[in-house]
Amino acid sequence: MRNRKATQLNCFSPPVMVATVIIELSLAIYTIWRYKMNTIGRLVAVTLVMLAGFQVSEYFVCTGSAGHVPVWSRLGFAIITVLPPLGLHLLHVVADKPKRRLVALAYLSMAGFIATFLLIPHAFNNYQCNGNYVIFHLRANLGGLYWYYYFGWLGISIGFGMRWANQLMSKGKSAIRQLQAVRGLIIGWLVFVLPTAIINVARPSTRDGLPSIMCGFAVFFALILGFYILPRVADRKAAIPSNRVHK
Repeated sequence: MRNRKATQLNCFSPPVMVATVIIELSLAIYTIWRYKMNTIGRLVAVTLVMLAGFQVSEYFVCTGSAGHVPVWSRLGFAIITVLPPLGLHLLHVVADKPKRRLVALAYLSMAGFIATFLLIPHAFNNYQCNGNYVIFHLRANLGGLYWYYYFGWLGISIGFGMRWANQLMSKGKSAIRQLQAVRGLIIGWLVFVLPTAIINVARPSTRDGLPSIMCGFAVFFALILGFYILPRVADRKAAIPSNRVHK
């Protein structure tokens, strides 16, 4: 597979970015308010905050309203780098898989990329807002490695998710909610991957900007997390009893 000259992340216009941030942060706040902050609750809440955080960084890169565009660009890449390991970790917890060496490896590779984006001066070729879109250019070799990192962990997560879904099916009704949540995660990831594949087939010139296609679909993944996966596997907080008037 050839090296990619640049990796681009293009998202919507600033008003759409703001709307996306509001939706994702609202879901994060609702998650914290409604569900116990055990491992599942924390992973979902952090994922939603990271999704919103990336949109915030894009907004400031595009508008320049907060200055320091290079800082926001690096921060945005660091934020989205967290997402694949979080997803893999969440899959392990939902499917009740206690051996998580693969998760540790995912977090280790994540730490390496985050350190690169935040500490290496020439990790990016440039940063710019082109019309309605924000564009980040990574150095050629780094862009190729990051492509393998991001889609590699997504592919591994989908593969294990399908395998573990089959195992949960064999358990019958006792694991139905786990099965639905695992399938929800797979669907959420495919929301990112399938449009990318379709657009790449239709327009091969987009291959140098594979991750750019995904960020417009992040809000759908957030909605799947908040309204489909959490209700099936997260522990709700106990309802606070209302005061009753005793006669």
